[in-house]
Amino acid sequence: MMEQKLSQRQHAQIDPDDALVLFLDLQAGIVELTQTNPLDRLRRSVGALGKLATIFGMPVVVSAVPEQNIESAMLPEIRESIGEYTVQYRTTCDSFQNHRVRDLIAASGRRTILLSGVATELAVQLPALSASAAGYGAFVVIDACGGLSARTERAALDRIHQAGGSSISVVTLAGEIAGDLRERRAQQAIEILFELAKA
Repeated sequence: MMEQKLSQRQHAQIDPDDALVLFLDLQAGIVELTQTNPLDRLRRSVGALGKLATIFGMPVVVSAVPEQNIESAMLPEIRESIGEYTVQYRTTCDSFQNHRVRDLIAASGRRTILLSGVATELAVQLPALSASAAGYGAFVVIDACGGLSARTERAALDRIHQAGGSSISVVTLAGEIAGDLRERRAQQAIEILFELAKA
């Protein structure tokens, strides 16, 4: 029964009232490693995902790895789109092994996690696998992620999908959660969709 519910969650449409965004290692010194998604495109997509989170009231958790006791320089698009936030620092590749990140996700009551980060093979893949194993719906927001190579990113996505996770683009997400196009937030989502489509 649990497996059936998990399968339904992974393949159902995303409900913004049941979703949260997990930004991972989107910091200077790491984002530049992206080889599968140009950095300017990655930055626009991260900003667009943050805007969607704000518009639809989706909680956002930002996690990073520490850099020799100095504050990590996160992509400015995160703050520009969601406002002030606290970085949850961790000492593991898998953010689900960090009790603070795990507790924040559990406390939100949300069961769908939208993952964005660099590198897809590590910072994104490992928590996606852990989230799926814990019964969450894990969706890799592919244009808001960057891989180290096309080959290794493909292997990571294959493994996530085999474990029950899914992938989605920011454009698809915006259209999927927009709802009634007569509502202001739906119109804002469509504006974000067109901004990305034109970029």
